[in-house]
Amino acid sequence: MNIMTIEIDFKTFFELQSLYSDYAMACDSADWEHWPDFFVEDGTYRLQPRENFEQGLPLCLLALESRAMIRDRVYGVKETMYHDPYYQRHIVGLPRVLSVERDAAGGERILSEANYAVIRTKIDGESTVFNAGYYRDLIVRTPEGLKLQSRLCVYDSEMIANSIIYPI
Repeated sequence: MNIMTIEIDFKTFFELQSLYSDYAMACDSADWEHWPDFFVEDGTYRLQPRENFEQGLPLCLLALESRAMIRDRVYGVKETMYHDPYYQRHIVGLPRVLSVERDAAGGERILSEANYAVIRTKIDGESTVFNAGYYRDLIVRTPEGLKLQSRLCVYDSEMIANSIIYPI
């Protein structure tokens, strides 16, 4: 395994860590209205099995290609999907910065990864590991702070216990 050191200042790393933790808290507290705000307008959100990702196959379980599609997913979660209710709890590792690109105008693009596990608790049942994998994110600096240009959730198991209703 080739390990590189990427130079990133503490303030930027703190902002990056805050983006990851705020995202997880929004998902865990069912704050669906704010979930799209983590993305830029043309941001993407995808769920892809690890096997497909590693083989370069494009098939994803879910592919949302804009913030508008992400908002539509929020509408579906809140208004139209019927399912056995459950709680989620994200456990997210520290982000690992893979690359940083800066331009002359002060723009910044960060490629990072972080491991995650999502625990699902049914209201009348026990807690179980629902999904585990890693995020592969392209993050950009905007006037509002760091935002996701793309979030690819690469999940380890091809077997999903039921269906994915809430964001990972």
